[in-house]
Amino acid sequence: MPTARRRRRLPDEVRTAVVRAVLCLALTLVGIVLAVLSSYADSWLMTPALMAMGLGVFGTMWCLLEILISRQVAAQRVRAPNSASPMGGSRTPAGPPQYRQPPQGRSQGQPQPQPQPQPRPRVPQPPPQSRPSYAQPPYPQPPYAQPPQAQPQQP
Repeated sequence: MPTARRRRRLPDEVRTAVVRAVLCLALTLVGIVLAVLSSYADSWLMTPALMAMGLGVFGTMWCLLEILISRQVAAQRVRAPNSASPMGGSRTPAGPPQYRQPPQGRSQGQPQPQPQPQPRPRVPQPPPQSRPSYAQPPYPQPPYAQPPQAQPQQP
């Protein structure tokens, strides 16, 4: 017969969120029952009971969202680096450093030559241009943009 696996205990903030959600759900159910019974009796309590039921539904959804968020935060805290959990990090701890063997072509007594810095290639600069004259436009004007010429008068 297989043995049952024990469930881990929920973190405190998740348990308090679950307790709040259960209390809010219970008060919402009481409001629903009160609204139904007061509607059967045509009582004035139906309006406050409906308002309490609406607030209870909103509060219950809020508490369920809080449960989801607090569970995610607790799970991230368990998986965080340097935590006390055996599943703490995503990598195994590093052992002692491994020393590499020197390359076969060199002996250990010779210093390695330092690489010489390469000069940066020169980027040719464009020739300096004279400043454009503002008297004439840099592009030809279309004929409709020209001011009309005065027509010579014929005698």
